[in-house]
Amino acid sequence: MSKPTPISGFPEWTPAQRMIEQFVLDRIRATFELYGFAPLETRSVEPLDQLLRKGETSKEVYLLRRLQADTDGPAGDDALGLHFDLTVPFARYVLENAGKLQFPFRRYQIQKVWRGERPQEGRYREFLQADIDIVDRDTLPAHYEAEMPLVIGDALRSLPIPPVRIQVNNRKICEGFYRGVGIGDPEAALRAVDKLDKIGPAKVAELLAETAGASEAQAKAALALAEISAPDASFADAVRALGVSDPLLDEGVEELTAVVETAAAHSPGLCVADLRIARGLDYYTGTVYETQMIGYERFGSICSGGRYDNLASAGTVRFPGVGISIGVTRLLGLLFGANALSVSRSVPTCVLVAVTAEEERPASNRVAEALRSRGIPTEVSPSAAKFGKQIRYAERRGIPYVWFPGADGDEVKDIRSGEQVTAAAGEWTPPREDLKPLVG
Repeated sequence: MSKPTPISGFPEWTPAQRMIEQFVLDRIRATFELYGFAPLETRSVEPLDQLLRKGETSKEVYLLRRLQADTDGPAGDDALGLHFDLTVPFARYVLENAGKLQFPFRRYQIQKVWRGERPQEGRYREFLQADIDIVDRDTLPAHYEAEMPLVIGDALRSLPIPPVRIQVNNRKICEGFYRGVGIGDPEAALRAVDKLDKIGPAKVAELLAETAGASEAQAKAALALAEISAPDASFADAVRALGVSDPLLDEGVEELTAVVETAAAHSPGLCVADLRIARGLDYYTGTVYETQMIGYERFGSICSGGRYDNLASAGTVRFPGVGISIGVTRLLGLLFGANALSVSRSVPTCVLVAVTAEEERPASNRVAEALRSRGIPTEVSPSAAKFGKQIRYAERRGIPYVWFPGADGDEVKDIRSGEQVTAAAGEWTPPREDLKPLVG
Protein backbone atom coordinates (compact mmCIF):
# COMPACT_ATOMS: atom_id res chain seq x y z
CA MET A 1 0.00 0.00 0.00
CA SER A 2 1.38 3.39 -0.96
CA LYS A 3 1.73 6.15 1.62
CA PRO A 4 -1.64 7.86 2.16
CA THR A 5 -2.04 11.43 0.96
CA PRO A 6 -3.55 13.84 3.51
CA ILE A 7 -6.86 15.46 2.59
CA SER A 8 -6.73 19.19 3.22
CA GLY A 9 -9.35 20.72 5.45
CA PHE A 10 -9.98 17.59 7.53
CA PRO A 11 -7.74 17.99 10.59
CA GLU A 12 -6.47 14.99 12.54
CA TRP A 13 -4.90 16.12 15.79
CA THR A 14 -2.11 14.26 17.57
CA PRO A 15 -3.06 12.51 20.84
CA ALA A 16 -1.60 15.45 22.78
CA GLN A 17 -3.61 17.95 20.71
CA ARG A 18 -6.71 15.81 21.11
CA MET A 19 -6.29 15.93 24.90
CA ILE A 20 -6.10 19.72 24.67
CA GLU A 21 -9.26 19.71 22.55
CA GLN A 22 -11.06 17.53 25.11
CA PHE A 23 -9.96 19.88 27.89
CA VAL A 24 -11.29 22.86 25.94
CA LEU A 25 -14.60 21.13 25.23
CA ASP A 26 -15.02 20.16 28.88
CA ARG A 27 -14.47 23.76 30.01
CA ILE A 28 -16.86 25.15 27.40
CA ARG A 29 -19.49 22.52 28.23
CA ALA A 30 -19.19 23.24 31.95
CA THR A 31 -19.71 26.98 31.40
CA PHE A 32 -22.73 26.42 29.17
CA GLU A 33 -24.32 24.23 31.81
CA LEU A 34 -23.58 26.80 34.54
CA TYR A 35 -25.85 29.14 32.61
CA GLY A 36 -28.59 26.54 32.36
CA PHE A 37 -28.20 25.43 28.75
CA ALA A 38 -29.28 21.84 28.10
CA PRO A 39 -27.32 19.54 25.75
CA LEU A 40 -28.60 18.65 22.32
CA GLU A 41 -27.22 16.74 19.36
CA THR A 42 -29.00 16.62 16.04
CA ARG A 43 -28.47 14.33 13.07
CA SER A 44 -25.64 15.10 10.67
CA VAL A 45 -27.79 15.31 7.53
CA GLU A 46 -30.66 17.54 6.49
CA PRO A 47 -32.85 17.69 3.38
CA LEU A 48 -30.98 19.47 0.64
CA ASP A 49 -33.75 21.98 -0.01
CA GLN A 50 -33.48 23.15 3.62
CA LEU A 51 -29.71 23.48 3.47
CA LEU A 52 -29.89 25.48 0.23
CA ARG A 53 -32.22 28.11 1.64
CA LYS A 54 -29.06 30.15 2.29
CA GLY A 55 -28.12 30.63 -1.34
CA GLU A 56 -24.57 31.84 -0.69
CA THR A 57 -23.68 28.47 0.87
CA SER A 58 -25.03 26.27 -1.92
CA LYS A 59 -21.58 25.51 -3.32
CA GLU A 60 -20.30 24.51 0.13
CA VAL A 61 -22.76 21.71 0.93
CA TYR A 62 -21.50 18.14 0.88
CA LEU A 63 -24.07 15.82 -0.67
CA LEU A 64 -24.79 12.42 0.84
CA ARG A 65 -24.72 9.79 -1.86
CA ARG A 66 -24.41 6.02 -1.86
CA LEU A 67 -21.97 4.36 -4.23
CA GLN A 68 -24.79 2.35 -5.74
CA ALA A 69 -27.23 4.44 -7.77
CA ASP A 70 -30.39 5.26 -5.87
CA THR A 71 -33.41 4.03 -7.80
CA ASP A 72 -35.57 6.62 -6.06
CA GLY A 73 -33.64 9.41 -7.77
CA PRO A 74 -33.60 12.83 -6.14
CA ALA A 75 -36.08 11.72 -3.49
CA GLY A 76 -33.51 9.35 -2.01
CA ASP A 77 -30.07 9.96 -0.56
CA ASP A 78 -29.26 12.51 -3.26
CA ALA A 79 -31.70 14.86 -1.53
CA LEU A 80 -29.63 14.86 1.68
CA GLY A 81 -26.57 16.90 2.59
CA LEU A 82 -24.22 17.20 5.57
CA HIS A 83 -25.09 20.25 7.64
CA PHE A 84 -22.66 23.17 7.30
CA ASP A 85 -23.68 24.85 10.56
CA LEU A 86 -25.91 24.00 13.52
CA THR A 87 -28.61 26.61 12.91
CA VAL A 88 -30.55 24.75 10.21
CA PRO A 89 -30.79 21.44 12.12
CA PHE A 90 -31.66 23.31 15.33
CA ALA A 91 -34.47 25.21 13.61
CA ARG A 92 -35.86 21.96 12.24
CA TYR A 93 -35.56 20.33 15.68
CA VAL A 94 -37.51 23.15 17.33
CA LEU A 95 -40.31 22.83 14.79
CA GLU A 96 -40.52 19.06 15.13
CA ASN A 97 -40.45 19.08 18.94
CA ALA A 98 -42.16 22.35 19.84
CA GLY A 99 -44.90 20.47 21.70
CA LYS A 100 -42.33 18.77 23.94
CA LEU A 101 -40.09 21.75 24.70
CA GLN A 102 -40.38 24.23 27.53
CA PHE A 103 -39.96 27.81 26.32
CA PRO A 104 -37.79 29.77 26.48
CA PHE A 105 -35.68 26.82 25.39
CA ARG A 106 -31.96 27.06 26.15
CA ARG A 107 -29.72 24.55 24.42
CA TYR A 108 -26.06 24.01 23.73
CA GLN A 109 -24.75 21.87 20.93
CA ILE A 110 -21.13 20.79 20.44
CA GLN A 111 -20.90 18.94 17.18
CA LYS A 112 -19.05 18.58 13.89
CA VAL A 113 -20.15 20.36 10.75
CA TRP A 114 -18.93 20.17 7.17
CA ARG A 115 -18.37 22.99 4.72
CA GLY A 116 -16.82 22.66 1.26
CA GLU A 117 -14.87 25.89 1.30
CA ARG A 118 -11.23 26.46 0.41
CA PRO A 119 -9.09 25.28 3.35
CA GLN A 120 -6.65 27.78 4.84
CA GLU A 121 -5.14 28.51 8.22
CA GLY A 122 -7.93 28.41 10.76
CA ARG A 123 -10.54 27.35 8.20
CA TYR A 124 -11.47 23.73 7.63
CA ARG A 125 -13.94 21.56 5.74
CA GLU A 126 -14.72 19.49 8.81
CA PHE A 127 -14.76 21.26 12.14
CA LEU A 128 -16.30 21.45 15.60
CA GLN A 129 -18.70 24.17 16.61
CA ALA A 130 -19.95 24.90 20.11
CA ASP A 131 -23.29 26.69 19.90
CA ILE A 132 -25.74 28.14 22.39
CA ASP A 133 -29.19 29.43 21.54
CA ILE A 134 -32.17 30.74 23.48
CA VAL A 135 -35.47 30.38 21.61
CA ASP A 136 -38.96 31.42 22.63
CA ARG A 137 -42.42 31.25 21.15
CA ASP A 138 -43.69 34.41 19.42
CA THR A 139 -41.56 36.92 21.39
CA LEU A 140 -38.08 36.86 22.92
CA PRO A 141 -37.10 39.58 25.44
CA ALA A 142 -34.07 41.67 24.43
CA HIS A 143 -32.27 40.95 27.71
CA TYR A 144 -31.23 37.58 26.31
CA GLU A 145 -29.13 39.41 23.75
CA ALA A 146 -27.16 40.93 26.63
CA GLU A 147 -26.64 37.49 28.18
CA MET A 148 -24.86 35.91 25.21
CA PRO A 149 -21.52 37.77 25.62
CA LEU A 150 -21.45 36.92 29.33
CA VAL A 151 -21.62 33.19 28.60
CA ILE A 152 -19.01 33.35 25.86
CA GLY A 153 -16.75 35.60 27.92
CA ASP A 154 -16.81 33.17 30.84
CA ALA A 155 -16.30 30.14 28.57
CA LEU A 156 -13.29 31.58 26.76
CA ARG A 157 -11.84 33.10 29.93
CA SER A 158 -11.74 29.60 31.44
CA LEU A 159 -9.31 28.50 28.69
CA PRO A 160 -5.52 29.04 28.54
CA ILE A 161 -5.84 31.21 25.44
CA PRO A 162 -5.17 34.89 24.69
CA PRO A 163 -7.87 37.33 25.83
CA VAL A 164 -10.77 37.99 23.50
CA ARG A 165 -12.79 41.03 22.52
CA ILE A 166 -16.44 40.65 21.54
CA GLN A 167 -17.50 43.24 18.96
CA VAL A 168 -21.22 43.95 19.11
CA ASN A 169 -23.62 45.89 16.95
CA ASN A 170 -27.37 45.91 16.38
CA ARG A 171 -28.86 45.49 12.93
CA LYS A 172 -31.68 47.86 13.90
CA ILE A 173 -29.15 50.67 14.25
CA CYS A 174 -27.86 50.12 10.73
CA GLU A 175 -31.24 49.55 9.08
CA GLY A 176 -32.84 52.46 10.92
CA PHE A 177 -29.94 54.75 10.02
CA TYR A 178 -30.03 53.75 6.35
CA ARG A 179 -33.77 54.42 6.26
CA GLY A 180 -33.23 57.72 8.01
CA VAL A 181 -30.78 58.93 5.33
CA GLY A 182 -33.01 57.59 2.55
CA ILE A 183 -31.11 54.52 1.29
CA GLY A 184 -33.69 52.47 -0.59
CA ASP A 185 -32.39 48.96 0.12
CA PRO A 186 -31.14 48.71 3.73
CA GLU A 187 -30.41 44.96 3.49
CA ALA A 188 -28.17 45.47 0.46
CA ALA A 189 -26.45 48.28 2.33
CA LEU A 190 -25.82 45.97 5.28
CA ARG A 191 -24.25 43.36 3.01
CA ALA A 192 -22.02 46.02 1.48
CA VAL A 193 -20.85 47.42 4.82
CA ASP A 194 -20.14 43.88 6.02
CA LYS A 195 -17.33 43.79 3.43
CA LEU A 196 -15.63 46.89 4.84
CA ASP A 197 -12.65 45.06 6.34
CA LYS A 198 -12.14 43.04 3.16
CA ILE A 199 -12.41 45.69 0.42
CA GLY A 200 -12.04 49.04 2.20
CA PRO A 201 -14.21 52.21 2.34
CA ALA A 202 -13.83 53.26 -1.30
CA LYS A 203 -15.01 49.92 -2.68
CA VAL A 204 -17.82 49.75 -0.14
CA ALA A 205 -19.00 53.20 -1.26
CA GLU A 206 -19.11 51.94 -4.83
CA LEU A 207 -20.97 48.81 -3.71
CA LEU A 208 -23.49 50.91 -1.78
CA ALA A 209 -24.22 52.86 -4.94
CA GLU A 210 -24.44 49.76 -7.16
CA THR A 211 -26.47 47.44 -4.92
CA ALA A 212 -28.33 49.70 -2.49
CA GLY A 213 -28.91 52.73 -4.70
CA ALA A 214 -27.06 55.04 -2.30
CA SER A 215 -26.03 58.52 -3.37
CA GLU A 216 -22.55 59.82 -2.61
CA ALA A 217 -23.83 61.65 0.49
CA GLN A 218 -25.76 58.60 1.69
CA ALA A 219 -22.74 56.33 1.22
CA LYS A 220 -20.59 58.82 3.13
CA ALA A 221 -23.11 58.81 6.00
CA ALA A 222 -23.22 54.98 6.06
CA LEU A 223 -19.43 54.84 6.25
CA ALA A 224 -19.41 57.46 9.02
CA LEU A 225 -21.77 55.24 11.04
CA ALA A 226 -19.51 52.23 10.46
CA GLU A 227 -16.53 54.11 11.86
CA ILE A 228 -18.15 54.46 15.31
CA SER A 229 -16.59 52.25 17.96
CA ALA A 230 -16.57 52.56 21.75
CA PRO A 231 -15.98 50.28 24.76
CA ASP A 232 -19.00 51.78 26.52
CA ALA A 233 -22.37 53.41 25.88
CA SER A 234 -20.73 56.57 24.52
CA PHE A 235 -21.25 55.10 21.04
CA ALA A 236 -24.88 56.29 21.36
CA ASP A 237 -23.78 59.93 21.54
CA ALA A 238 -21.63 59.45 18.44
CA VAL A 239 -24.62 57.99 16.57
CA ARG A 240 -26.89 60.86 17.58
CA ALA A 241 -24.21 63.37 16.56
CA LEU A 242 -24.70 62.22 12.95
CA GLY A 243 -28.11 63.86 13.04
CA VAL A 244 -30.20 60.99 11.67
CA SER A 245 -33.59 60.13 13.16
CA ASP A 246 -35.64 56.94 12.83
CA PRO A 247 -37.68 54.89 15.37
CA LEU A 248 -35.86 51.66 14.47
CA LEU A 249 -32.52 53.40 14.94
CA ASP A 250 -33.55 54.55 18.42
CA GLU A 251 -34.69 51.04 19.33
CA GLY A 252 -31.39 49.56 18.21
CA VAL A 253 -29.35 52.12 20.15
CA GLU A 254 -31.31 51.32 23.31
CA GLU A 255 -30.82 47.57 22.89
CA LEU A 256 -27.10 47.82 22.12
CA THR A 257 -26.59 50.15 25.09
CA ALA A 258 -28.08 47.45 27.33
CA VAL A 259 -25.73 44.82 25.87
CA VAL A 260 -22.62 46.96 26.34
CA GLU A 261 -23.52 48.10 29.85
CA THR A 262 -24.45 44.58 31.00
CA ALA A 263 -21.13 43.22 29.69
CA ALA A 264 -19.15 46.06 31.30
CA ALA A 265 -20.74 45.36 34.69
CA HIS A 266 -19.94 41.65 34.37
CA SER A 267 -16.53 41.82 32.73
CA PRO A 268 -15.02 45.26 31.95
CA GLY A 269 -13.35 45.35 28.55
CA LEU A 270 -15.06 42.22 27.22
CA CYS A 271 -17.36 43.97 24.74
CA VAL A 272 -16.91 46.89 22.41
CA ALA A 273 -19.67 48.50 20.37
CA ASP A 274 -18.39 48.39 16.79
CA LEU A 275 -20.89 49.62 14.22
CA ARG A 276 -19.04 48.16 11.25
CA ILE A 277 -20.03 44.64 12.39
CA ALA A 278 -22.99 43.77 10.18
CA ARG A 279 -23.04 39.97 9.78
CA GLY A 280 -24.17 39.86 6.16
CA LEU A 281 -26.72 37.06 6.57
CA ASP A 282 -30.25 38.40 6.18
CA TYR A 283 -31.85 36.42 9.01
CA TYR A 284 -30.17 38.50 11.75
CA THR A 285 -32.56 41.13 13.07
CA GLY A 286 -31.04 42.55 16.28
CA THR A 287 -27.75 42.32 18.14
CA VAL A 288 -24.88 40.71 16.24
CA TYR A 289 -21.58 39.46 17.63
CA GLU A 290 -18.08 38.81 16.34
CA THR A 291 -15.19 37.78 18.56
CA GLN A 292 -11.51 38.43 17.98
CA MET A 293 -8.66 36.76 19.81
CA ILE A 294 -6.06 39.35 20.73
CA GLY A 295 -2.94 38.83 18.61
CA TYR A 296 -4.88 36.83 16.01
CA GLU A 297 -7.16 39.58 14.70
CA ARG A 298 -6.03 39.09 11.10
CA PHE A 299 -7.75 35.69 11.05
CA GLY A 300 -11.15 37.18 11.75
CA SER A 301 -13.82 36.08 14.16
CA ILE A 302 -13.55 32.89 16.24
CA CYS A 303 -17.06 33.21 17.66
CA SER A 304 -20.05 34.82 15.96
CA GLY A 305 -23.81 35.00 16.06
CA GLY A 306 -26.79 37.22 16.63
CA ARG A 307 -30.50 37.74 17.15
CA TYR A 308 -32.99 36.31 14.67
CA ASP A 309 -36.71 36.97 14.96
CA ASN A 310 -37.75 34.03 12.83
CA LEU A 311 -35.55 31.01 13.50
CA ALA A 312 -38.47 28.85 12.43
CA SER A 313 -42.22 29.20 11.90
CA ALA A 314 -45.25 26.95 11.67
CA GLY A 315 -48.40 28.63 10.46
CA THR A 316 -48.94 31.73 12.56
CA VAL A 317 -46.48 30.60 15.24
CA ARG A 318 -42.88 31.72 15.01
CA PHE A 319 -39.86 31.07 17.15
CA PRO A 320 -37.47 34.00 17.62
CA GLY A 321 -34.08 33.40 19.17
CA VAL A 322 -30.56 34.56 19.80
CA GLY A 323 -27.47 32.41 19.42
CA ILE A 324 -23.72 32.43 19.20
CA SER A 325 -21.19 29.85 18.05
CA ILE A 326 -17.59 29.19 19.05
CA GLY A 327 -15.48 27.83 16.20
CA VAL A 328 -13.61 25.32 18.36
CA THR A 329 -11.50 23.79 15.58
CA ARG A 330 -10.78 27.24 14.16
CA LEU A 331 -9.64 28.49 17.54
CA LEU A 332 -7.45 25.47 18.25
CA GLY A 333 -6.03 25.31 14.73
CA LEU A 334 -4.73 28.87 15.01
CA LEU A 335 -3.16 28.22 18.42
CA PHE A 336 -1.68 24.86 17.41
CA GLY A 337 -0.19 26.50 14.34
CA ALA A 338 1.52 29.08 16.56
CA ASN A 339 2.65 26.43 19.10
CA ALA A 340 0.72 28.49 21.66
CA LEU A 341 -0.88 25.53 23.47
CA SER A 342 0.82 22.57 25.11
CA VAL A 343 0.02 19.72 27.45
CA SER A 344 2.25 18.45 30.23
CA ARG A 345 2.31 14.88 28.93
CA SER A 346 1.22 13.05 25.81
CA VAL A 347 -0.85 10.40 27.63
CA PRO A 348 -3.38 10.54 30.46
CA THR A 349 -1.31 8.06 32.50
CA CYS A 350 -0.11 9.28 35.88
CA VAL A 351 1.51 6.05 37.11
CA LEU A 352 3.37 3.26 35.32
CA VAL A 353 3.44 0.07 37.36
CA ALA A 354 6.72 -1.76 36.77
CA VAL A 355 6.84 -5.51 36.19
CA THR A 356 9.61 -7.30 38.06
CA ALA A 357 9.19 -10.52 36.05
CA GLU A 358 6.55 -11.77 33.67
CA GLU A 359 5.33 -14.33 36.20
CA GLU A 360 4.78 -11.42 38.60
CA ARG A 361 2.60 -9.45 36.14
CA PRO A 362 -0.61 -10.40 38.02
CA ALA A 363 0.76 -8.60 41.09
CA SER A 364 1.42 -5.48 38.99
CA ASN A 365 -2.08 -5.73 37.53
CA ARG A 366 -3.56 -5.80 41.05
CA VAL A 367 -1.67 -2.63 41.96
CA ALA A 368 -2.94 -0.92 38.79
CA GLU A 369 -6.52 -1.96 39.55
CA ALA A 370 -6.26 -0.57 43.08
CA LEU A 371 -4.93 2.77 41.81
CA ARG A 372 -7.56 3.03 39.05
CA SER A 373 -10.34 2.31 41.53
CA ARG A 374 -9.26 5.51 43.28
CA GLY A 375 -9.33 7.56 40.09
CA ILE A 376 -5.58 7.50 39.35
CA PRO A 377 -4.86 6.89 35.62
CA THR A 378 -2.52 3.89 35.57
CA GLU A 379 -0.98 1.47 33.10
CA VAL A 380 1.23 -1.55 33.51
CA SER A 381 4.66 -1.74 31.90
CA PRO A 382 4.60 -3.54 28.53
CA SER A 383 7.55 -5.76 29.46
CA ALA A 384 9.58 -6.98 32.41
CA ALA A 385 12.72 -5.26 31.17
CA LYS A 386 15.37 -3.83 33.46
CA PHE A 387 13.95 -1.12 35.66
CA GLY A 388 16.05 1.49 33.86
CA LYS A 389 14.33 0.67 30.57
CA GLN A 390 10.91 0.74 32.19
CA ILE A 391 11.70 4.16 33.65
CA ARG A 392 12.86 5.43 30.25
CA TYR A 393 9.58 4.17 28.77
CA ALA A 394 7.72 6.31 31.29
CA GLU A 395 9.99 9.31 30.59
CA ARG A 396 9.36 9.16 26.84
CA ARG A 397 5.62 9.32 27.44
CA GLY A 398 5.78 11.96 30.15
CA ILE A 399 4.43 9.64 32.87
CA PRO A 400 5.56 11.22 36.16
CA TYR A 401 5.52 8.20 38.49
CA VAL A 402 6.78 4.62 38.34
CA TRP A 403 5.48 2.10 40.86
CA PHE A 404 7.75 -0.77 41.97
CA PRO A 405 5.95 -3.74 43.54
CA GLY A 406 8.06 -5.55 46.14
CA ALA A 407 7.81 -8.52 48.45
CA ASP A 408 8.69 -6.32 51.43
CA GLY A 409 6.52 -3.39 50.37
CA ASP A 410 5.90 -1.25 47.32
CA GLU A 411 7.67 1.95 46.40
CA VAL A 412 6.74 4.77 44.03
CA LYS A 413 9.24 7.05 42.33
CA ASP A 414 8.79 10.55 40.98
CA ILE A 415 11.08 10.16 37.99
CA ARG A 416 11.38 13.93 37.56
CA SER A 417 12.86 14.63 40.98
CA GLY A 418 14.19 11.16 41.72
CA GLU A 419 12.34 11.04 45.05
CA GLN A 420 11.23 7.50 45.95
CA VAL A 421 8.95 6.62 48.87
CA THR A 422 7.25 3.56 50.34
CA ALA A 423 3.59 3.47 49.30
CA ALA A 424 0.41 1.40 49.43
CA ALA A 425 -1.87 1.29 46.38
CA GLY A 426 -4.94 1.79 48.56
CA GLU A 427 -3.59 4.94 50.21
CA TRP A 428 -1.04 6.79 48.07
CA THR A 429 -2.31 9.75 46.07
CA PRO A 430 -0.29 11.91 43.66
CA PRO A 431 -0.36 15.69 43.95
CA ARG A 432 -3.47 17.14 42.35
CA GLU A 433 -1.47 18.84 39.58
CA ASP A 434 -0.03 15.46 38.50
CA LEU A 435 -3.29 13.54 38.44
CA LYS A 436 -4.23 14.75 34.97
CA PRO A 437 -2.21 16.36 32.16
CA LEU A 438 -2.02 20.12 32.49
CA VAL A 439 -2.93 22.29 29.51
CA GLY A 440 -1.30 25.65 29.11
